[in-house]
Amino acid sequence: MPLYEYACTDCGHRFEVLQRLGQGAEGLICPSCDASRVEKQYSTFAAATSDGGRAAGSSCLAPTPGGGCGAPSGFT
Repeated sequence: MPLYEYACTDCGHRFEVLQRLGQGAEGLICPSCDASRVEKQYSTFAAATSDGGRAAGSSCLAPTPGGGCGAPSGFT
């Protein structure tokens, strides 16, 4: 079962819930204020590339014209 992240629309508290794929927010209660108005959040994640490069969204020391990360100046 996947882990989903929710945010309370009343107090702003963020929490995680382990639930079945496709299951909605029905019946969920904020653990901080007991409100039932919660919204599913879209999480971001990082992943390493197979060639040891930096993951998408990370800062790049030496961007290449094609949009990838190259070696920093002075390195080959």
